[in-house]
Amino acid sequence: MSNDLLVHGAGTILTGLLEAPRAEGDAVLIRDGLVAAVGALDDVHPGGSIATVDVGGATIAPGIIDPHTHPVIGDYTPRQSTSGWITSHLNGGVTTLVSAGEPHWPGRPRTAVGAKSMTIAAAQSARNLRPGGARLIGGALLLEPGLTAEHFAEMDEAGVRLLGEIGLGAVVDPEEVVPLVALARSYGWTVPMHIGGASVPGSHVLGAEAALAIQPDVASHTNGGPTARPFAEIEQILDGTAAAIEVVQAGNIRALVDVVSLLRRRDAVERLQIGTDTPSGTGVVPLGMLRTIAYCSALGGLDPDLAFCAASGSTARRYGLDAGRLAPGLAGDLIVLDAPIGGATETALDALATGDTPGISCVVVEGEVLLTRSRVTPPPRRTVTLAG
Repeated sequence: MSNDLLVHGAGTILTGLLEAPRAEGDAVLIRDGLVAAVGALDDVHPGGSIATVDVGGATIAPGIIDPHTHPVIGDYTPRQSTSGWITSHLNGGVTTLVSAGEPHWPGRPRTAVGAKSMTIAAAQSARNLRPGGARLIGGALLLEPGLTAEHFAEMDEAGVRLLGEIGLGAVVDPEEVVPLVALARSYGWTVPMHIGGASVPGSHVLGAEAALAIQPDVASHTNGGPTARPFAEIEQILDGTAAAIEVVQAGNIRALVDVVSLLRRRDAVERLQIGTDTPSGTGVVPLGMLRTIAYCSALGGLDPDLAFCAASGSTARRYGLDAGRLAPGLAGDLIVLDAPIGGATETALDALATGDTPGISCVVVEGEVLLTRSRVTPPPRRTVTLAG
């Protein structure tokens, strides 16, 4: 994809970078699908004719990354018998989705060869399909008995890059899991682990004891998926592992507030990860990421700039993605958001701080304008103007 685009007129630019969450200037230049420059319009304008989007004073932010989804194949989920759910998430500002496993696959095989084959199929299907233009990183291996080093090698060669949530497959004993985690890490795969009560038939109850033994990269849905473990166990995971501490839409909101407050007190906001854990029994929630960002800010007391980092750049670094940050050389994925019409606020960040869901007026993926009016958010105060 080769797209040159100048997005300008921003009141605020969020970068997705914890070390510098806001950028100076009002414009983002995208060339050949990658961010070329961020700054003042006069400094980044390349001259000559170029397609432009004037955002009229709204907020420009990196495309949101949802690291906790449960896709099957394509834009359909049998869990909720819903078509178009990925496209709906795109309308909610999510430009990249990451699988935490495909447990809702009808007739999901519970053998090693079946798990391997399903994971390869899901990973390769996701690469070939872009529902609505969103990017899906699919194919996350659920651990089943009998998996070998040869299976991992075959999956890695086929493009698999993720371990699914430990706890959704049959292998949960740390003595059995740890060698498989070592194999996954030898190929650079990211390792998430289910934390909480049982979520679907066949899943397990896992908490601090297992996390300390396994040492995952991500402690998934620490506010419950959907049932939360005792808060003391989350403190143990924070202290005894280096794992990201994830909170999700499909969890316990009271527990989310406790977890976010804990990370703020411990000066460990860089450990926070925001996801949805959908599709699930909770449903399909296209605004799940924006709503959870708002919960973290309005209820958890987290600065909206930092909450946005936990839903974009921090996740991108953790999963080795070239998205989620507005910085030169990275994917030209961005969203334009603003305070919703009829609310008490004037900007998107103020809306998040008060618990409102912002309106989205534009979504861009790899320099391509995919929509200029979200079908799922409330209408924004400001509209965008396209030219060229």
